[in-house]
Amino acid sequence: MVIQTKNIGIEISGKKIFSNMSLNINRNEMIAITGPSGSGKTTLLNCLGLIQSVSNGEIMIENQKASNWNEKEKTNFWKKSAAFIYQDYGIIEDENVCYNVTLNKRQAKSKFVEEILQTVGLEGRSQEMAAVLSGGEKQRLGVARAIFKKATIIYADEPTASLDKNNREIIINLLRKCSQNGASVIIATHDERLVTVCDRRIDLV
Repeated sequence: MVIQTKNIGIEISGKKIFSNMSLNINRNEMIAITGPSGSGKTTLLNCLGLIQSVSNGEIMIENQKASNWNEKEKTNFWKKSAAFIYQDYGIIEDENVCYNVTLNKRQAKSKFVEEILQTVGLEGRSQEMAAVLSGGEKQRLGVARAIFKKATIIYADEPTASLDKNNREIIINLLRKCSQNGASVIIATHDERLVTVCDRRIDLV
């Protein structure tokens, strides 16, 4: 198992968001976290990504007690193993497309980057400023960053929420391909179309 949780729970400002949650998430698996607004989808996603600490219980990542990691260990995890795809794209608009993929000025021209941009339908646009991209293109750029990093765990928060039908299908297919290529893909979503292509769902009520 890539991620295992044991009876995790979180309480914020005296309000219990969820409790006693035990999960097993495997490699090559695409998981949907679903539920109504306010049910804790994003909170659970952030806990699984160690962005938010749990109030109780334990989170294991690759058989390590990740819930006990210090900030340096968490930073190293995000640097080497994990990627986050945001609903609002998480793109640096005043940098070019290539930099947004690599986050490294020294890799301004890279054959691997061009291959990835072709995969997400942004071929030939590595030197364009990210600000000129459409919403769907920016979301594809977020996926490209995860592919470039070779992330083994991809977290996505409502990745299709603001996209038109065509771009939504592109993002769904890209995320599916990431999981087929070995990543664990964990998605907080309201999108029932996206849920249908996931291997299973975690429903919060």
